[in-house]
Amino acid sequence: MAKDFDSMEDSNWSANLSIHEVSDPARRSVLRLGFGAAAATLFAPWLAGCASSAIGPPRLGFAAVPPSAADALAVPKGYVAEVIARWGEPVGIAGAMPAWREDASNSAAEQALQMGMHHDGMQFYALQGSSTHGLLAMNHEYSDDGLLHPDGMKTWNADKVKKAQAAHGLAVIEVRLEGDRWSVQRPSRYARRVTMDTPFAIGGPAAGHALMRTAADPQARRVLGTLNNCASGRTPWGTYLSGEENWAGYFAGGDGAPADQRRWGVGKGNWYRWHDHDERFDARKHPNEFHRFGWVVELDPNDPTSTPVKRTALGRAAHEGAWVAVTRDGRAVVYSGEDARFEYIYKFVSRDRIAPGGAKPNATLLDHGTLYVARFDADGSGRWLPLVHGQGPLTPANGFADQGEVVIKTRQAADLLGATKMDRPEWMAIDERTRQVYCTLTNNSRRGNPGQPGVDAANPRTNNTMGQIIRWTDDGDFDGVSMRWDHLVLAGDPELPRAEAQGNIKGDLFACPDGLAFDPAGRLWICTDVGPTALNKGEMVRMGNNQMLACDLANGEVRRFLTGPVNCEITGPAFTPDGRTLFLNIQHPGETPSERSDPEQPRRYSNWPDFSPTGRPRSATVVIRKLDGGVIGT
Repeated sequence: MAKDFDSMEDSNWSANLSIHEVSDPARRSVLRLGFGAAAATLFAPWLAGCASSAIGPPRLGFAAVPPSAADALAVPKGYVAEVIARWGEPVGIAGAMPAWREDASNSAAEQALQMGMHHDGMQFYALQGSSTHGLLAMNHEYSDDGLLHPDGMKTWNADKVKKAQAAHGLAVIEVRLEGDRWSVQRPSRYARRVTMDTPFAIGGPAAGHALMRTAADPQARRVLGTLNNCASGRTPWGTYLSGEENWAGYFAGGDGAPADQRRWGVGKGNWYRWHDHDERFDARKHPNEFHRFGWVVELDPNDPTSTPVKRTALGRAAHEGAWVAVTRDGRAVVYSGEDARFEYIYKFVSRDRIAPGGAKPNATLLDHGTLYVARFDADGSGRWLPLVHGQGPLTPANGFADQGEVVIKTRQAADLLGATKMDRPEWMAIDERTRQVYCTLTNNSRRGNPGQPGVDAANPRTNNTMGQIIRWTDDGDFDGVSMRWDHLVLAGDPELPRAEAQGNIKGDLFACPDGLAFDPAGRLWICTDVGPTALNKGEMVRMGNNQMLACDLANGEVRRFLTGPVNCEITGPAFTPDGRTLFLNIQHPGETPSERSDPEQPRRYSNWPDFSPTGRPRSATVVIRKLDGGVIGT
C-alpha cells in the first residue's frame, strides 16, 4: 500500500445507501446494539474462524515463529531466507548495468535500469516448465523521496522528478537455482524495466475515447507509463496483470476540481510534486491525463520487446490488483478490488474463450466482455451487477454516453447501481479446486463513524482496525451472476477489551491482512500490512512486526511462518510450480510514521537488509527454501 492519502482513501461521497441499510430494518436494529450482541445472533454463520473447505490441503508442518519487533527477517527452524534483488541493483539488461550507490546518488537514467523502489506484487514464470529457472515479474509501487535522493526533497528539480518516475513501474528479472542458491541472472535477454517513460497501448472500450484524448495523444491510443502499481496476477496465457492503485494522489487538482476528479480524491499533488516539472500531472491543465491512469495493465514478461497494454474493459479504479479464474467453457474471469475505504469489488467475464498458444493469440481477450460490481446481501447471498451502458441507470441522462464513459467512470457507475461499500478490498486468491474466491479487507477505521456508512453483514465491525477475509462462490460457475459468501476469518486479538477488535482467529494473531496466495498444495498464505503508526503499540502490541501466516483450510488453523524487519510490509508471495521455493517481497523496511524518510536519518527505524553504516534500508526480494529441499509449509 502506498501513501495513505486521506482524500483518496475515503472519496465515496455517493448518497446511495448500502443495500443492507435499505433491505433489512431488523438487522439494522440489531447492529445498533453493538458488535458483541450482533455476533451472538445474526453473525454466527460468519464467525466460525478459518472454516473448513470442501477440499482441504495437508496439515501445516512447520513450527510457528514468535512475534518479533526486531529489525530482522525470521523464518521457521529448518528454513532459510536469502536476499536476491534489492532496490537499486541492475535488472540485468546487457551493457546497461549501473551499480548501486549507497549515498543514493544514482541518476534517473541509472535508476531506469535498476530495480525500482518498494517491490510489491510478484509472479514467477517458469522457463521450459522448470521450478529452478524462471522469470520474476514485479511491481515497484511508489517512491520514498527521503531515501531516493541524497538530500531528499530539500531541493526539487526536474531531474529528481525523472528519478522518482524511474523508481516506479515494473521489473522483469531472470532467476536460477544453482546448487542450493538462487541468484539473479545478469545479463539476461528477458531483463526489463517499465517506468513512467514506457509507452503503453490502450485496449478496450476507452481506447480512442474523447475523455482519454490529450494534446500529446489526440488519438487516445498511447499512454506513457504506469504508476503506484500494487498487487499482481498472472493469466493462464502467461502474462502479468498489475493494478494502478493510488494514482490519483500524483495529480494536482486543488480547490474547485470538477466532480469527476473529486470522486477519485484528486488532491493538490504536493506529496510527490511531479506536476512542478511534468505538466501532465496537473489535472487543472490536462484533465484528460487524469483519465489515463487507474487501469489494470498487462505485460508479457517473456517478450521484452512487447508493448504493455492498459485493459480498460476491466474498469478504472484504485486497483489493488487483478486475479484470473477460468470458466468450465474456457473463458477468463478477472476479479479485482479497490484498496480504498467504502469502495467496491469487481469482476470481468471475457466474451471469448482463452485460445491456446500463449500471449499473442490472446492479445485482445481482455478487451471484450462484461464488467460487474458486487453486492453482498445480508443473508449470505449476493449479486454481480452489470456495468453495461444502457442497462439500468447507466444512460446518457445520468452522464454515461457510451461504454467507454462507463469504464472511465467506473466508481460513479457502481455508486448508481448500489454496490456494497467495502472495508478496503486488497488482494484476492482463487481456489480452483473448490472454486471459491478469497479477498482480504484490510481495515477501515472510519466504518460506523458519524457521517460514514455503518456496519453491514459483509463489513460487520465499527472502527474496523483489524480487517477480515471474505470469500464467495459464484453460483454455477465463475461467470455466475449470483453468489454465496461468508467470512473466512475476522482478524484481531481476543484479549483486547474492545469487542470489535477481538476477532475470531484460531491460532496465531494477526491484523490488517493484505497479500494473499495459494501454494500448489492448497495452503492459503496471508501477508499483513499494519501501518508504522500502529505497529507494536495500542491494539497491535502483541502482534509484533508485519508477518506472513499460513491457513490450513481443513482444520481452520492459522500459523505464523515469518516475521519481517521494522516497519516493513510483507507482500508479493510467489511459489515455484513444485512448491519448494517461495519468493517474497519485503517492502519499505524502516517506513516512517509520515511515510517519507528523513534524508539526514535514513537508518532511524531500519537498516535492513545490508546494515551498512553508510547505507539505507532497501526494499528487496527474498527467496525462502527448506534446508532439506522439501515443500514450503510442510
